[in-house]
Amino acid sequence: MSASPKLPEFRTLDYVVEDGVAIATFNRPEKMNTFTSAMMYDLLHLFDVTDADDDVRAVIVTGSGRAFCAGADLDSGGDTFDFDRHAGRKNQIAGVHRDGGGQVTLRIYDSLKPVISAVNGAAVGVGATMQLAMDIRLASTAARFGFVFARRGITPEACSSWFLPRLVGMQTALEWVYTGRVFGADEALSRGLVRSLHAPDDLMPAARALAREIADNTAPVSVALARQMMWRLHTADHPMEAHRVDSRAIVSRGKTEDVTEGVTAFLEKRPAAFPAKVSTDMPDFYPWWPDPRFR
Repeated sequence: MSASPKLPEFRTLDYVVEDGVAIATFNRPEKMNTFTSAMMYDLLHLFDVTDADDDVRAVIVTGSGRAFCAGADLDSGGDTFDFDRHAGRKNQIAGVHRDGGGQVTLRIYDSLKPVISAVNGAAVGVGATMQLAMDIRLASTAARFGFVFARRGITPEACSSWFLPRLVGMQTALEWVYTGRVFGADEALSRGLVRSLHAPDDLMPAARALAREIADNTAPVSVALARQMMWRLHTADHPMEAHRVDSRAIVSRGKTEDVTEGVTAFLEKRPAAFPAKVSTDMPDFYPWWPDPRFR
């Protein structure tokens, strides 16, 4: 097992790269890994780091102790969500404070690497909604989830009103948000929020095995393009929008050494060694979407 020799510094995360798999672990177990502004900035930095590191082929996010992330840090009491009072004009655009959880999920949405969530325990509030932009969620049988916003007098955040109905359907999304109840891993599995359940000691081995399947067998640029194609085109108005992007993607990829290597390795019955890098070899038509602005 090799580890990255130059690891970035984070205040609320432990970070390691193991054979192409980045593992980010929330490291505030005494606070149930509750979400703070420091955690927000760490997560934004995390995905800048993983996108820029060609040695990273997939990212796993998990928690330490009894929680994945038990929601917002409520140490400020009833003023916790009074952002004008706490932040003043910091992080405002057009006089509107930008939601920190939303900035995180938007950054995950833009990720060029697959993101796997390994939910080891409580995932409540932003601890649940931040995962909605991740690609695949695995959960411990000890995990608990809750979209508890209405029970705190606030509303869903972290772009969850966009992500959650698309993952579990409108009826389930509304039930969970209307009631704000905390529910178990079995319900999360049956309603489609998580992909699989695992005994606590088996969770990280399962997440690593999934990440390894990606890291060991696929072309990084192809995966980066596929991730963005899937996320951005699943709400397109017509399949023609996908056809336009598909056509450009397969034509551009078909000219690359990656395809020569992938086909040759298949015919020679050996593992492929794809040469193209995400940092330097994304095609000219990428990105193909207009940049939406906060206003």
